[in-house]
Amino acid sequence: MNGEFLFKLVLESIGLVFFSIFFGLLFKGIDRKLVAHMQSRVGPPIRQPFLDVMKLMNKENIVPKHAVKWMYNLAPLICLTSSIIILFYIPIGSIHPFLEGHGDIILILYLFAIPSLAMVAGGFASSSPFATVGAQREMVTMISYELPLSIIIISMVWRLSNIGGNVFSLQFIAQHPLWNSVGLLGFIGLLFLLFSMIIVTPGELAKVPFDVAEAETEIAGGLTVEYSGRNLAMLYMADGVKIFAFSAIIVALFFPYNISQYFNLNSLISFIIDFLFFLLKVFLVMLSSVTLIRAGMARLRITQVVSSYWFTVSLIALIGLVLLMWDVSLKVGW
Repeated sequence: MNGEFLFKLVLESIGLVFFSIFFGLLFKGIDRKLVAHMQSRVGPPIRQPFLDVMKLMNKENIVPKHAVKWMYNLAPLICLTSSIIILFYIPIGSIHPFLEGHGDIILILYLFAIPSLAMVAGGFASSSPFATVGAQREMVTMISYELPLSIIIISMVWRLSNIGGNVFSLQFIAQHPLWNSVGLLGFIGLLFLLFSMIIVTPGELAKVPFDVAEAETEIAGGLTVEYSGRNLAMLYMADGVKIFAFSAIIVALFFPYNISQYFNLNSLISFIIDFLFFLLKVFLVMLSSVTLIRAGMARLRITQVVSSYWFTVSLIALIGLVLLMWDVSLKVGW
């Protein structure tokens, strides 16, 4: 029995790896195409990310002469691996997470930090001055968006603590949507938290207007300036997987609903419908939090990134937390 379980787990893990890379690159291609149309350009075909990865895999992997070679080569692998592992803790449609347990929402926050830390290490290891500046900017950006992100998670977990149960589990949060248990003030508070999460997303994913760590026109790509071949391909895939994973996190926190329950269908059809509905929700989240913002805004300065997250976005998230607290107080009073 243990052997069968292990074999099944290995197959599921391999399937999830291919699933995450495929849809990460697919959504990346859709994002590039939509942004191009919004800016009156033709843009690359949707399949372009797949073509880029295949081309990079066949290119020579060049390592700078003065780089710390082992760290330089290890960073892209860690970046891609940690991005894929995140999806092991996220419910996908009606599929429970492959790995789940008490406190996994905290683990997910740490896992999201690992790809950025790996890129920072790779940037410093490359010995490039452009990559060094990019690594410094990436660390500052990480410190900035972690505060509002923590406030958002703490707010939702605190509100769920009134229900009881494993409130630090993402699967538990997804099974108990807060929209169903809050009043008017709580509903408005959740809207504030959702808005904060949408603003945090481009910073977490290093997208415009918070892509100061790459800034092609300023520091020639920053963290990835010296990477090529298979290493650059892994970073490219990791970026797509991370976009998909973070959008899936937002779906699990704010939009965990399935629609198969409203139809009298067999289990297989219900599974397919919930899966397709999940992909639609992820796409809409990516559209609103990455694509539209990237198409309509210009890059901020690093000082503006810090002030935006530490003051503006953190204040909005705190307002959401206060509204949730008032909502509970009013219910207790009644």
